[in-house]
Amino acid sequence: MTPPPTIDATSDGAFGKSLSESHASVSVPRRGFWRRLIAFIGPGYLVAVGYMDPGNWATDLAGGSAFGYTLLAVVLLSSLMAILLQTLSARLGVAAGLDLAQACRRRYSRPVTFLLWLLCEFAIIACDLAEVLGTAIALKLLFGLPLLAGVLITAFDVMLLLALQRFGFRKLEAFVATLLVVIAGCFAYELWLARPDWSAVAGGFVPRAEIVANPAMLYIAIGILGATVMPHNLYLHSSVVQTRAFEQDDKRSAIRFATIDTVIALGFALLINAAILILAAATFHVAGRTDVADIEDAHRLLSPMLGAGAASVVFALALLASGQNSTITGTLAGQIVMEGFLDIRLPVWLRRIVTRAIAIVPAALVIAFAGEGATTNLLVLSQVILSLQLPFAVIPLVAFTGDRRLMGDFASSLALRLAAWVVAAVIVGLNVTLLVGLALG
Repeated sequence: MTPPPTIDATSDGAFGKSLSESHASVSVPRRGFWRRLIAFIGPGYLVAVGYMDPGNWATDLAGGSAFGYTLLAVVLLSSLMAILLQTLSARLGVAAGLDLAQACRRRYSRPVTFLLWLLCEFAIIACDLAEVLGTAIALKLLFGLPLLAGVLITAFDVMLLLALQRFGFRKLEAFVATLLVVIAGCFAYELWLARPDWSAVAGGFVPRAEIVANPAMLYIAIGILGATVMPHNLYLHSSVVQTRAFEQDDKRSAIRFATIDTVIALGFALLINAAILILAAATFHVAGRTDVADIEDAHRLLSPMLGAGAASVVFALALLASGQNSTITGTLAGQIVMEGFLDIRLPVWLRRIVTRAIAIVPAALVIAFAGEGATTNLLVLSQVILSLQLPFAVIPLVAFTGDRRLMGDFASSLALRLAAWVVAAVIVGLNVTLLVGLALG
C-alpha cells in the first residue's frame, strides 16, 4: 500500500462527484449559527441508522438475555469508537472532497483497490443480509407473511428510495429521521413496561475483565462491535456529507457543523442500542430466560412477560422501521462503494437494483435452503463478519485523515490521530482474539 509521491487534494482529476445526483444539493446559509447547523443536520442520522439495524437487535437481545446489563459497557465503548471514526469520515469528505472509496482508489494500486472493494462488498452483503432478514421477520410478525415472501417484498425499497430522492435529498433525510423517532418511541414504551433496575443499568456501563475472559461473552461482544461500528457507514458518511453546498473557503466551519451533527445523531443511536439490551436484560435475564437470542422468540414472549398485549406489536413495528431505514442507507452505501472503488457509472435506477439484488439473493437462498430457523444465527454471524472487515476500512480512514498532502490544514491533530490509531488497534486486537478463539474451538 505504498502511496504515490504526491496527492492533489483539490483536483478531482478522473474522479466524478460522489453521489453525483445529490452532490451539493442542500444549500447552506453563509451566516447564522442555528440556520447553518440546521442545514448540516441530516447526514449523521443517515449514518446512525446503521447503528440500530436488525443486526444490532440480534446481538443486543442475545447479550442482554444471556448476561444481563454487563455488555452495556461494550455498547458504550463501541458507540464512542463509532463517533470518533464517523467524525473522521465526515472530515475526509469535507476537506478532501472525496469519499473513502475514492480516496482508496486514488492512493493505492489497482490490485489493492480491487481487493479492498471485494472485502467491502462482502461486508455490505453481510450487512444487507441482516437488514433484509430483519424487515422480513417484522413483516412475518405483523402480517403473518412467510420469510421468503418478506425478503422479496424488500425489493420495493429500491422504488421507495428513487421516489424520495426525486423530491430532494432533504426529503430522504426527513423520512429516515421520522422512522428513527418511531423506533425511539417504541422502545420508550417497552422500557416503561419493563421497569429496569436503573442502578444495575448504570453499573453495566462499567467495563469488566470477564467480557474478554469469557469466550461466549466475547463472541457476543465482538458481534455488538461489528453491529455498532459499521464499515460501510465510513464510506457512506464521507459521501453524504458532500450533499451540503458549503463554500470551499469555509471548510473549517463545515467540519465543525458536520461533527456536531455526528455526535448528536450517534448519541441518539447509543440510547436506542442500549434500550434494546436493557429491555432484554430487564425482561428475560431477570426471569431466568437467558436463552432468548431469537427475535421471534422475543416478540412472542414480550406481551405475556410484560403483561401488555401491545408490547409484541410495538416491538415488531420498531423492527420494521429499523429494517426499512437500514435497507435504504445500505443501498446508498452500495452505490458509493461501487462508484468510488471501480468508477462504474450506471443509471441511478440500475445501480439501485444491482445493490438491492446483492442483498436479496443471498437472503432468499439462505431461507430457501437453510430454513427459517437459521435466521437468528445468521444475523449474529453477519455482525461478526462486519467486525472482521472493519480494519480494512478503519486503517485507511485514519491514515488518510492524518495526511496533510490529502487533507491540507484540516489533517487530524496529533491527539486525534493517536486516539484513532488506538481505536484501530483495539478493533484489530479484538478480531485477532476472536479468530484465535474460533480456531481453538
